[in-house]
Amino acid sequence: MTTILSIQSHVAYGHVGNSAAVFPLQRLGVEVWSVPTVVFSNHTGYGAWRGPLVPADDVREVVLGIEEREAFGEVDAVLSGYQGGPEIGGVILDAVARVKAANPSAIYACDPVMGNAKSGCFVDPAIPDLLREQVVPRADLITPNQFELGFLTGTEPRTAQETLDAVEKVRALGPSMVLVTSVEQPDAPEDTLEMMACTPRGAWIVRTPRLPMKANGSGDVTAALFTAHLLQTGAAEVALARTASSVFDLLRSTLESGRRELQLVQAQEALAHPQMQFEVTRLA
Repeated sequence: MTTILSIQSHVAYGHVGNSAAVFPLQRLGVEVWSVPTVVFSNHTGYGAWRGPLVPADDVREVVLGIEEREAFGEVDAVLSGYQGGPEIGGVILDAVARVKAANPSAIYACDPVMGNAKSGCFVDPAIPDLLREQVVPRADLITPNQFELGFLTGTEPRTAQETLDAVEKVRALGPSMVLVTSVEQPDAPEDTLEMMACTPRGAWIVRTPRLPMKANGSGDVTAALFTAHLLQTGAAEVALARTASSVFDLLRSTLESGRRELQLVQAQEALAHPQMQFEVTRLA
């Protein structure tokens, strides 16, 4: 059985962070050990929320408690997403080191959440440099959107080739595998969106219809599903196809519901058995 240690935010209402990642992973048959970095009433996109940031020392204590159960040898991947403050980065990296000491084949999958092309950066000002200089170099897999990839590499990728070039720059920092989400090429149809997966074996891209909606947490679901499918299949192109199909079905179900939050329960069958099947094209 695949096991993932997921260190992310938690919200009671809606689905972002671990509240978005855990259920889809469980639907794939993955054992998930969830460690919260914040406990909020809802995601911050509402402009108001209640609840605490979990102090870094408390997050560390939870991680050490799991280690004391002699369980780290079972962990196949450490997954992290939005980091509320710079202190959490050190806790996550320490957890990664401890897991890899117990299981050298484990990977670190990092979603370097910083912002997007429309909103710009929306994280603590210290986070981007922390991610670029300390966290990303320690990751095996990163899942930035196209904007975040550009920020990490000091580039502004637009075309497929520019995105591939930026991927090579970020891979030179450390991670061998990169999933680029929200890829927007100038020559692509306006009603489409793309994702690109790059590994030492090659690079692949998938195009899906663009839905008229913004869904907080969709990136968290994407990172979780891709990580799990990659671990289970060992093939980035298969992981890319399955992830794109499931996320599209989830977003379509959410749009049809008229609700603002991701409809994970309503679309749960699609998380494991998506209805849509999108073609994956090899780029390199």
